[in-house]
Amino acid sequence: MKVRSLLFSMLCMLALSVSLTSCSDDDDNSLNDDGSKVTLPQTARVYILNEGTSGQNNAGIEFYAPNKDADIISDIFYKQNTARLGDTGQDMIKYQDNIYVSIYGSNYIAKLNAACVEQSRMTFTDDKDLAAGIRYMAAEDGYIYASFYGGTIAKINANTLKIEKKLTGLGNNLEGVTICNDKLYVANSYKIVDSKYIYLTDVFVIDLDSFSLKETLTVAQNPNQLVEEEDKVFLISWDYSSESYVLQLIDPANNNKVSKLGYATNMAVGDNILYLVDSRTDYSNWPETATVNTFSSYNIKTGTMNSTSFLKNAPEELNNTSIYMMKVNPNNGDIYIATTFYSSSNGNVYRFKKDGTFIEKFDCGGQNPKAAVFFN
Repeated sequence: MKVRSLLFSMLCMLALSVSLTSCSDDDDNSLNDDGSKVTLPQTARVYILNEGTSGQNNAGIEFYAPNKDADIISDIFYKQNTARLGDTGQDMIKYQDNIYVSIYGSNYIAKLNAACVEQSRMTFTDDKDLAAGIRYMAAEDGYIYASFYGGTIAKINANTLKIEKKLTGLGNNLEGVTICNDKLYVANSYKIVDSKYIYLTDVFVIDLDSFSLKETLTVAQNPNQLVEEEDKVFLISWDYSSESYVLQLIDPANNNKVSKLGYATNMAVGDNILYLVDSRTDYSNWPETATVNTFSSYNIKTGTMNSTSFLKNAPEELNNTSIYMMKVNPNNGDIYIATTFYSSSNGNVYRFKKDGTFIEKFDCGGQNPKAAVFFN
């Protein structure tokens, strides 16, 4: 009996060992670096999309290692693919451990692996519904939803980049998009009539199950940037008739009620906090500019605005340099704030801890840093 008991115990230990080994294999978080010309860390990676200057074909993607286990690569897309990204980098998102980037001027979408090696692309210049140019993207359930100038939303297979469906006739020049509760929110910004800009006041709500227009919301004019957090949608309208860009809350749980929260020119979300900056710039002496930045935050759960800056010991120049992007690393809460010098020189990125403590500043590797994605 003792021998049988001992054998049974040994078998149980062996089974446990196999089970633990199997779990370890299942939890292998190695990234797809196929085709990479450089060795990149498996711990953490940040990619910064630089928009470049319109018509200059100088969009690019910078690689940054937050754990300091690799050097910065100022244009990793070019290094990996021996080709330029194109004209006007518009948006970049991470989905299913791949990178998707939209290039407005060149009018295409590309799928990149975790090392920024191009896997495939889809060009839209020959499609009359999409020829006006791709803008912003959101992803869900295996699809990329992209907005286009000309009033079209495209439903794109995230694996193949094949266009599965198009929703046309949605207003005019579509900008920011975000997804909340299986609904796609789309900003309809402006149209041009007789060479004059007419700023619009629409946010379209699209049911993703039927891929049809469900509702049209009225918001402050020239809606642009949209983000979602905690089942709420936040919108910034570039309302040039107001003292600054208008920050609004769209509440899907309250019949998509639209409420004005204040003023902000850029925003980022992380852990139920909406990080805000109101960057007021005087362009009257262009290309010389004068900027004053005011940082604040909004607690999404409590619905309260905090007018105190969320930054600590920030470099002084951040108070008066034009801010082009803010992003939060969803894995650790680090805040990335990017500044622009437009076409005169490269922008900078300022990295802060979740509590606002300044970590470091680095060159973004290009002009007009526009978006960022994070791998951890």
